[in-house]
Amino acid sequence: MLTWLLVATAAATAGVELLNFWYAPEQGFGLAVRTGWALLRTLGWLILIWHVRRSRAVSRPLGLILAVTTIFAVGRLIVPRDGVPPLAGLVGFGALATLCLTVVVLLYRHPTVRGHLVRYPAKLVATRKGLEWRESAPRRPPVAAWVITARVAAFTYSPLILVPAVVSVGELGRKPEYILAVVFWIFVGIGASYAVLLTTFFLQRGKAWARQLMVWVSLGVLVIDLPLCYLLLGADGLIRDGAPLVAAAGLACYAVWRAGRTAAATESAAAAAPA
Repeated sequence: MLTWLLVATAAATAGVELLNFWYAPEQGFGLAVRTGWALLRTLGWLILIWHVRRSRAVSRPLGLILAVTTIFAVGRLIVPRDGVPPLAGLVGFGALATLCLTVVVLLYRHPTVRGHLVRYPAKLVATRKGLEWRESAPRRPPVAAWVITARVAAFTYSPLILVPAVVSVGELGRKPEYILAVVFWIFVGIGASYAVLLTTFFLQRGKAWARQLMVWVSLGVLVIDLPLCYLLLGADGLIRDGAPLVAAAGLACYAVWRAGRTAAATESAAAAAPA
C-alpha cells in the first residue's frame, strides 16, 4: 500500500507543477527554473520507492524531507505575484499536501511500516564462494535515526540555494550591478554541499562538536541566502525561495538537537549501569 501511495504522490507532484505552469499568468525564466527543480522531486519520490521496496531505514528521513520540501516547493508555485491562485492549482495542492502528510504518518507511525524499514544496505563481501552482494551490518554502531534525518535535510541546502541563485541570473538584465553578488551566491550554493558533507561525516561518527558545527552551517547558509533572496528577487523571492531553506535548516537543527539528547541519555544510562 505504501508503494502505491508513493507512486501516487510522485505523479501528483509532477501533475500539480505542470498544471500550475499551464495556468500561470507569467511563464518567465524564474517560474521555469522553479518548476524544473520541483519536477526533480519526482525523481526523489522514485528513489524513496526504491528504498522502501528494499526495506531501508533511510526511507523515513528521506520521506520526511521530501514531503516537507515538496509542500513548500509546490506551494510557492501556486501563489502568483498578483491576484489569487487558480482553483485547479489550489485543489491539486490540497490533494498533494494530503498525500505527503499521509506518507509521513505511515513512515513514522504505522507499526508494520516501521518494522519493515530495518534492513542495512547491501555491500560487496568476501565469502567462501567469492565476492557477493549481500546485506551486511556496519562495523560501526548503527547511526541514530535523528542523525540520518539531519544529514538528509542538510544535503538539500545546496540545491535550495542554487535554485534562487540561477533564477536571479534572469534579473541581471535589470540589475547588472549585482553580477558579483550572483556569482558569489552560486559559489555559496556549491560550497554548502562540501561543508555539509564534511560536517555529516563526523556527525555520523558521534562527534559532539559536529552537532554544533551543523547548527553553525545551517545558520550560515540562512544568513547569506535570505538577504540575497530579498535583494535580488524581492519579498516574493524571499517567501518562495527562502521559506523552503528555512524549513530544511529548522528540521536539520531540530534533528541535531534530538540526536544530542539521545546520545546524552545513552551515555547516562551506560554510566548508571552496574559494572
